[in-house]
Amino acid sequence: MNPMDTLIWLLNFPAAHAYAVVFIAGFSTLGLFALSVRGGAPRERLRAIREREGLLHTEDRPRGQGWGRVVRVGSRVLAFLMLGSLVVGILSLTGVPVTRAYIYDNGRPTTATIDGDWVTFTTAEGVEYTLESNFFSPAVYPDRDAYFPSGAPVVVRYLPSHPQAFVIDSDQTPR
Repeated sequence: MNPMDTLIWLLNFPAAHAYAVVFIAGFSTLGLFALSVRGGAPRERLRAIREREGLLHTEDRPRGQGWGRVVRVGSRVLAFLMLGSLVVGILSLTGVPVTRAYIYDNGRPTTATIDGDWVTFTTAEGVEYTLESNFFSPAVYPDRDAYFPSGAPVVVRYLPSHPQAFVIDSDQTPR
């Protein structure tokens, strides 16, 4: 399995679902960054108030600080992943071929049919896939604005190790 194909496959999800990813990542990033700050978790604030008021006894020494640290680090990692997804989604919505050019250059061609926003094709191994190519971030390359009527045969290029990452080849259509 090619590591670059796997990376493109992972990046292709936020690129292919850009409209939803922009909203999800936009709102969740702020909450994740807030969780990653010390005192962002509710129990830590309560403990700080108890310490300040002198209500925390020596036998009630703070426990769970390790778990709080894990939550903070995990929240930071997720926040940066969401921030990266937000960037990929915005680039895809504005027409930048974040993953489409690589899939076009390295993909295996096959014939497919379009039914509305859904593309159905069969891989060389005989597995049939029906995947979405929505209006906001269509999986079309190199001409992103090419129109394909529903039911029309088209050529699709997909990554052999990850067929879910595909593009509709706008330069080549079956005749």
